Amino acid sequence: RFVLCSINDLFSIMIATIEHKGNNFKVNLSQPIDISLNLSADDKNPRAWYVPQPRIEPVVIDQWVGEVKQGASVNFFNIHFNPHGHGTHTECVGHITETKESVNDCVKKFFYFAKVITLNPKKIGADFVITKEQLSSINPKEIEAIIIRTTPNDDSKKSRRYSNTNPPYLHHEAASYLKTLGVQHLLIDLPSVDKEKDDGQLLAHHAFWNHPENPRLKCSITELVYVPNSVKDGNYLLNLNFAPFENDASPSRPTLYALL
Repeated sequence: RFVLCSINDLFSIMIATIEHKGNNFKVNLSQPIDISLNLSADDKNPRAWYVPQPRIEPVVIDQWVGEVKQGASVNFFNIHFNPHGHGTHTECVGHITETKESVNDCVKKFFYFAKVITLNPKKIGADFVITKEQLSSINPKEIEAIIIRTTPNDDSKKSRRYSNTNPPYLHHEAASYLKTLGVQHLLIDLPSVDKEKDDGQLLAHHAFWNHPENPRLKCSITELVYVPNSVKDGNYLLNLNFAPFENDASPSRPTLYALL
């Protein structure tokens, strides 16, 4: 439950009081912490899953070009991108099902209590893996969502090429553990919760969504977030929002608010 407590227009301050599970918290809604990656039509855009860079191009109809600098009255551009491969995106169980489930239908709430946790993936053989043991400090009574920031964490994540690099991933037992804790929304700064080349098993996706046994339709996975080092580990209010595409995944802009 949200109660708007005070607004100071002069300094653009908006404080809200939130009641959650019998406890009251305050957040400053005028100080959002954006943990999404920008999508840009250049080589600096992060990429994964072997897709080329995004394209943002003016519509061309006969002699008319939809760009003001080329004589049009408006800018009128097409955008070509892949939500899974070109930046921050939120996906639902429809990512791994034969039936076409839409993230726009699955996720209907957008505010959650969340925890940011920083982890250094463990080296297991040739892989770097986030294990169940590394998540043992999570208190399931506190949160509905978890944001995993991996180390090392620097600005290179904003433009990284992940294809054919075998990035770190989440062990399927860790994903199952989060499901057992009741975590509804999992956010991570990697291109996938699963190993890049796993013969299509997607064990962590299946474990977190409890598919195919009893799919958790209202739960989501958000990949390729970026949590700056200035953001401390701990609890936050999360606004998990995305474009209303009827698709298994959509570009998203998760935003954190510090608890006062």
